Amino acid sequence: MEAVIAGRPTRARIDLNVLGANFRAIAAWTAEGAAASGRPAPGVVAVVKANAYGHGAVRVALALQAAGAPMLACADIEEAVALREAGVTVPILVFGALSVGDLDGIFTHRLTPTVATPSAAVALGDAAARRGVRLRCHVKIDTGMNRLGFRHDNLRRTLPPVAASPHLQVEAVFTHFATADVAGDPDFDEQRARFDAVGPVLAEIGIVPAAWHAANSAAIIRDARTHYDAVRPGLVLYGVPPLPTTMPVEPVMSLTSRIVAVKGLRPGEGVSYGLRFRPDTPRTIAVVPCGYADGIDIRLGGRGAVLVRGRRAPVVGAVCMDMFMVDVTGFGAEIGDEVVIIGRQGAERVTVGEMAATIGTIPYELLCRVGHRIERVYE
Repeated sequence: MEAVIAGRPTRARIDLNVLGANFRAIAAWTAEGAAASGRPAPGVVAVVKANAYGHGAVRVALALQAAGAPMLACADIEEAVALREAGVTVPILVFGALSVGDLDGIFTHRLTPTVATPSAAVALGDAAARRGVRLRCHVKIDTGMNRLGFRHDNLRRTLPPVAASPHLQVEAVFTHFATADVAGDPDFDEQRARFDAVGPVLAEIGIVPAAWHAANSAAIIRDARTHYDAVRPGLVLYGVPPLPTTMPVEPVMSLTSRIVAVKGLRPGEGVSYGLRFRPDTPRTIAVVPCGYADGIDIRLGGRGAVLVRGRRAPVVGAVCMDMFMVDVTGFGAEIGDEVVIIGRQGAERVTVGEMAATIGTIPYELLCRVGHRIERVYE
């Protein structure tokens, strides 16, 4: 008799207790580094952009607020408004470009915008003037990534209007590292040196921020000199360190499904689109009901593996839109058996870092692509 599987069986389990523990581990790590150099412990700005890296922004943000996060950060106004409407009360920093589009949410939902371009400064200043308020903001300095931010070597020309604006109050200044996760890369040290040199220039212009921040997850791990007054953990907060570390963090997400069919494959027969997997011996194939529409990368076909009955089962054939196939020859696998795509089963474990390395991408991409059809189950 076949097992009955109720509803869509593919689920992402999000352990909010692990998330809270990771937040505290990061805070302890940075506090220890600060104490070693006689500095106050930096604040921890928890990054929840891109649906909290696929983990579900609302539930994650509320859990981080409960864990003591003094500030959250997201990509744009829409993300931040959703958090406010869900009950988040701590300050929310908006990273993205704000010189175009509707800025009302900044004011109606008490958000902290980033001023990263002259046009953003004008747009935010004008919007604040119309409302008769002085808007607290963070200013982003481009120290070499060449994305958003005021160029570090042109601040005397670009920032005086920001300093002179009666409607903008610069609360903090920050930068973003381009190569923090590349061990030994000299550009990382160059960016840090450029950021350190910004302080006297800003003071000359008339900007004296209360806080400075620069460290993303990799920089937090790599160099305590980048911790300044606050750090901005993203990937490491979710238990996926971008560099080797002794920081005691654990993955927050596991991704599981269940076998919905088991098939015998005769020698020479192929599997899935293109029939790319053609074994010359009899094999047993199991069908897993999630595919590239759910964020399962097509490059896993013929390269990746999942866990079934505590063993690694290779992904075979092309990953389809709604399903993929694995080789379970000799497993004794049955319909209804759990399939661990990311996570632990018995003594075996598949991490998102391992999966990313296998197919030549980064963990960020895989986590953010976990699809909307996959139910998030919070524990």
